[in-house]
Amino acid sequence: MPARHSHTTGAPCWMDLQTSDLDRARDFYGAVFGWTSDEPNPQFGNYVNFRKDGVMVAGLMRADDQAPVSDVWSVYLATDDAEKTFQLATAAGAQVIVPPMQVGDMGTMGFVVDPTGAAIGLWQPGNHQGFGRVAEPGAPSWWELLTRDYAGAVSFYRDVFGWRTQTMSDTDDVRYTVQLDADGEGQVAGVMDASGWLPADVPPHWGVYIGVADTDRAVAQITELGGSVVQPPEDTPFGRIAHVTDPMGANLRLVAANEQMPAKE
Repeated sequence: MPARHSHTTGAPCWMDLQTSDLDRARDFYGAVFGWTSDEPNPQFGNYVNFRKDGVMVAGLMRADDQAPVSDVWSVYLATDDAEKTFQLATAAGAQVIVPPMQVGDMGTMGFVVDPTGAAIGLWQPGNHQGFGRVAEPGAPSWWELLTRDYAGAVSFYRDVFGWRTQTMSDTDDVRYTVQLDADGEGQVAGVMDASGWLPADVPPHWGVYIGVADTDRAVAQITELGGSVVQPPEDTPFGRIAHVTDPMGANLRLVAANEQMPAKE
């Protein structure tokens, strides 16, 4: 099983779900992905950690009733200096949601909206190093920014988060850039030009992929549990992928764990 104890600077290192129904989310993700969940931590707003085989893989919190957005997955990128990264982000045009704040001894977090309109978190690890498993059934497997300003997004993540990048495709049909790991060999996240097909009422956003052993079986289980299918399973060069929502409407994507998106670090 691919364990991960540290993260390339600027790479996704954590993801969490803001949900309108905490208990149902705990049950749903436990049933579909085999996750166990800690009890809500009142010291940190009743935040819940999801675990796979005892290893933390994602977080969960109940959305405030007055929150403008709920039922959405968020992605956090690793930084060794949250304050510096935050200053670089705002200087590059990012809007502030949460300025850098200490989270006990776990680390420092911040949250911004990048200049293309996508929300992204910052995480400077303390005792909390981020998710500890990747690219296996029930683990985070890929992270992808869908944006209408492809060139602007690539420049922003290079300049602010220090991304080393590689262009995978640059045609009118598909424009896609990946972030490379510290060795320049593995791929850890992607940016896709979605300007030609992202619905007008859907803002730019980071999408998360979670590994499954069998995409079709997972989709069937998700629908049985009240989730919905946005795009049915299809074979791709990166494995069999599906786009679904959980019962509360949060978007996520599934990828068969035997042929997953490259997520080496």
